[in-house]
Amino acid sequence: MDLKQRLSSFRRSSIEKILTPQENQAKIDEVRKIIGPVANKFPVMCSDASIQRYLRARKNNAKKAAKMLKCSLKWRLEYKPEMIKWDDIAQEGALGRLYKADYLDSQGRTVLVMRPAITSASAAAGQIKYLVYCLENAIMTLSSKQQEQMVWLVDFQGWNKSCISLKITRETAQILQDHYPERLGLAVMYNPPKVFESFWTMVKPFLEPKTFKKVIFAYPDNTKSLRMMEELFDKDKLESYFGGRNTVGWTLESFSKKMKDDDNKRMSNVSEGGVSTELINESIQIDDNNSDDETSSCDTLGSTMGEDKEEINVKEGLDSPKPTILQKDESGAKP
Repeated sequence: MDLKQRLSSFRRSSIEKILTPQENQAKIDEVRKIIGPVANKFPVMCSDASIQRYLRARKNNAKKAAKMLKCSLKWRLEYKPEMIKWDDIAQEGALGRLYKADYLDSQGRTVLVMRPAITSASAAAGQIKYLVYCLENAIMTLSSKQQEQMVWLVDFQGWNKSCISLKITRETAQILQDHYPERLGLAVMYNPPKVFESFWTMVKPFLEPKTFKKVIFAYPDNTKSLRMMEELFDKDKLESYFGGRNTVGWTLESFSKKMKDDDNKRMSNVSEGGVSTELINESIQIDDNNSDDETSSCDTLGSTMGEDKEEINVKEGLDSPKPTILQKDESGAKP
């Protein structure tokens, strides 16, 4: 089974129930009805495509999807992610720790490259702000390519225990899962060291099962990993630290210019606004005390933004599904 077949199989297995077009539209209309008149003020966030992503994230439960979407609307009003520009995050962006690649994957999806071994120049709040900036930029590219999901490609070259930040990891997962649902198509962890396994065990409780299943571990001395990377990416464009033939990789000059150009395009399209947070709060009437609700209370979303405290209650995720790990060849021989 090739990569496309495996990913297609994953998508089918992730759907709790396949709805007919009529049933699907009825769910979308139900969510929009729950949200109320405020939906008209956010035509993009409350579009059919956007609501559909929130429904998928909540297994087609309209009530839970509506609550989740309302929380995102409130977060966007307060955080204003669409207004972040390159000049606001240039110090962090200049490091090359996180950037949008100049190429797409084989399915035409935007690729975000992460290099966590590079030391950040910002506190937690600054790192999260830059992450949000990159997500907004990536989504703009996805929309122009008629795609919904992106690929994360993580380079572990030089990574060690000193690079660990449970706080940043937790907030990254929270932002992605709470406010950008169903935007991650695949995350490739490339050549993580042995020590990463213990860190990954601590990370599992932060991830929803659907997100966890999208993570694949790949190694340069594994035949299946090499085949997967060749199926996913153009090796002539892929950076050399991922086994590609591109030895130039990321450069600040070209990246910053492109991001500034994208800023100008994005700012010209910013139209949503003028709705008070109070109006969103008044429209949120779903019981936050429902213990069966998978969503978080809007009052707690983003509450850790800017905190420096890194005290996290970590438990073993015994019920979490195992990610796909393309292990190193047992013989140690190069394929």
